[in-house]
Amino acid sequence: MEQRKQEIIEAVISKAWEDNIYRKELIADPIKAIEKLTGVKVELPEGKTLVITDQTDKSKIYVNIPAEPEIENMELTEEQLEAVAGGGQRIWSDFVNNLFPNLKDCITL
Repeated sequence: MEQRKQEIIEAVISKAWEDNIYRKELIADPIKAIEKLTGVKVELPEGKTLVITDQTDKSKIYVNIPAEPEIENMELTEEQLEAVAGGGQRIWSDFVNNLFPNLKDCITL
């Protein structure tokens, strides 16, 4: 299921890179644009909104200030532990997790 969520996010990013109209739709109404493209339901936790920003302008450097992590509640998954132990990295996984850390949790399959 996690792999499928990863693929959905990859499809959204790829579509936004290649289709300016979709990118504008994604920025204007992210949930509707994601659901329309992928056919999956996106459910945000109560009180949360999804904000998509266009960071495709290569003449700018973008810095995202993430929410402060709750260190006490952080645990590495088995996959993360294996990656750290083996020195391996998966490009898309790291990319998606850094840019969209909570989006996978909002996709209902």
